[in-house]
This record gives sequence, structure tokens and C-alpha cells, in this order.
Amino acid sequence: MNRFPWLILGFLLLVGCAGDEPPVDEHDEHEEGEEHADEAATGPNGGRLLEDEGFTLELAIYESGVPPEFHAWASLDGTPLPPAEVELTVELARLGGVVDRIDFSPQEELLRGNQVVEEPHSFDVTVTARHAGREYEFTYESHEGRVEIPADVARAAGIGASPAGPGTIREELMLYGAIAADATRVRDVGARFPGVIRSVAVEVGDSVSAGETLATIEANDSLQTYAVTAPIAGTITSRHAAAGETTHEEGLFAITDFGSVWAELDVFARDRPRIVTGLPVTVTAAGGVTAGGAIAYLAPSGDRATQSIAARVVLDNGDGRWTIGQFVEGRVTIGETPVELVVPLSALQRFRDFDVVFAQVGEAYEVRMLSLGRRDSRAVEVLDGLDPGAVIVTENSYLIKADIEKAGASHDH
Repeated sequence: MNRFPWLILGFLLLVGCAGDEPPVDEHDEHEEGEEHADEAATGPNGGRLLEDEGFTLELAIYESGVPPEFHAWASLDGTPLPPAEVELTVELARLGGVVDRIDFSPQEELLRGNQVVEEPHSFDVTVTARHAGREYEFTYESHEGRVEIPADVARAAGIGASPAGPGTIREELMLYGAIAADATRVRDVGARFPGVIRSVAVEVGDSVSAGETLATIEANDSLQTYAVTAPIAGTITSRHAAAGETTHEEGLFAITDFGSVWAELDVFARDRPRIVTGLPVTVTAAGGVTAGGAIAYLAPSGDRATQSIAARVVLDNGDGRWTIGQFVEGRVTIGETPVELVVPLSALQRFRDFDVVFAQVGEAYEVRMLSLGRRDSRAVEVLDGLDPGAVIVTENSYLIKADIEKAGASHDH
């Protein structure tokens, strides 16, 4: 079993290039693994040779045009034995304690296993053969896509694992739009009485608190000076006031509270029947800025040129992550389907010709080849290849793949 000797030295390098992994030639990877297997002797049919005092058994996994199955050929002192004279059983002890027992029956010139050899082809093999009243037993390891990582090394590398189980697959619709100011948090501030502006205390972009003085005005009728104050806390977004000017009908200042903003998303006619208020939305901007919300409002009329209406999502902006005019996408969940078994997309990798996850048993990690169903932006349904409750790598799974590829992925036939 591989012992992961390179991970600590290579970890920083791998992290640095994790998002830009070079493509792997899966065929070459397969062949490299076979070269690194046990260097076991092979027979004329390409199978592993097992020998004991003149009795020779060639055992191969045959999968040309059929699901993988064992074929075997027996000989004694170099002379082929009739298949009917040999009794053969193979036990495959898999990671996690499962043992597959395969019995053989004669078929023309060979012995044929009675069941499919399920992926992964990774097991400790025990072969029991009987001929002419004598029993022969052979054992060997045939590990594929397996690596062992000490627990402290896995923790240091950020390898995280969790049990796979039931979940939901979302039906999602992508909408696009931009961030706008929350109109309910905008105030225009004007003069209570006409007069002359004596002083202005703020500039555009200044932050103000509720009740703070923005300007002073000398009233025309009373010649008394009074203060114009901020009705809300926020940011000065416009100013139409200068000392010495007279007040006019339009406002002197605009104050906007950016603690809450709107994501205004365009909904086109083809999608309009599926969009209603209350649907959950994940809003994302460039750089990975993201937040969850729900459609709070659908405009009753739209843009004649684009034939779209606006769907509004109210977003908390207390940390200032959103800026006005910022382009965003909104992933709207329009339906959910419960499924028996899902895995997060972060767990998926490619291994040979398969979509796989890596199961963890103690300090050992091994591929699980999957048959996949429906998926959304977070997870994918597993139809076959993984048992519910199996612990799988969900964080930094590419590190497991990288180590297996470095060691060579044995696929012993």
C-alpha cells in the first residue's frame, strides 16, 4: 500500500496549481499502473500466473465486450488440465471488510467466474484450487486507486471527509442583473424654510449619522438660522448646496443607507411562468462574492426593448461587499427533488474512464466508481457505486487523486 511520502513536500505546490491541473492521459495512467503492479509473471492469456509444485493457474479479469469477469486456465507440469477436473474459488477481500466469493465452472477450454468483478478492482485475493484430491492456495494483493495517508498528514493538508447520504437535487434557473440601491433607504433632504445657505458641513461620499448637521440656513422671513439635519444614517450620494446660495425647490442632499441593497435580476418572457415571489436565490458576483436571499418583488411591467421584467432580491450589505452597479448572477431554485444518495460536486474526480469519489476507511483512501444521475450547482445524485453512509473525501480530493496517479493506479488483469 502506498504511504504518501511526497505529500508534505508537494502540498504547497499542489495547492498553488490546484485550479489549473494539467490534463492526464487516462490510457497512459492505466498502463503506468500496470507496470507498477507486483511485477507478477503473466501467462499466455495475459493473466497472473500462480504456481505451486508443478500446478499452475493463470487467472485473468476478462472485460472485452462484457462486464469484467474472471477467467482461469490450469495446468500440471506444463500440460493443460481439462477445466472440469479443477475446482476453483476466488475470494476478494475489499477495503472496509466486504468479501466477494466467486466460484468457477468449466466453459470450453477455461474456467469462468460466476459473477461480475465489480469496480474498483482493488482487493486482497485468496485463490483456492483443488485437483486430483490436492488443494492449492494462493494469496496476493491487487490494489487499484488506493493510498494510505496518516491522519495527521491528512489534517495538515486540509483533506476533509464526511458520510454520504440522502439529499435534494435542485432545479435551477440562472438570471442576470445588477446591484441597485434599496429605494426604501434613500432620503432626499431639503430646506424647511426658504433662505440663504450659510454653511455646508458635508461632501458627497461622507458618512453621516441620523441627526447630524448637514448645513445651516438663514430663513428669509425670520432671518433666524436653523440647521438641516440627516434624517437617517448613511452616505451622502448627492449635494446641491453651497454657502451663499439661496435654497430652491429641489433637495439639497441625498442620503443613501447601503446597509441593504437590491439585486435587480432580468426575467425574460420564456422564464416568467416559473418565477414567483418567495423562491430562494443565490446571488453571486465576480470574485466569489455570494449571498442567499429570496425573490421579494416582481415588477408588474417591464422593459419594452428587452421584453424583461425585474425580479428583486433584498441583500444585507452591512459589510459593504456589494457595490451599486455591480453585475451579478442569480441562481433561482424553482424546484427540489429528494434523492436517496448525493455527493457534493467538490468530492468528484476523474479516474481512468470514471467519475469517482474517494472512500475513507481508517487511514486508507480508495476510489469508488460512480454511476451518476441528476445534478445541480452543489451536488449530484449517485445511482450506483457507493453505499449510503460511506465516508468520502469532500475537501481537497484532488490531493488523493494526485498521489494515486504519482504512485501508479494498478489495474491488474
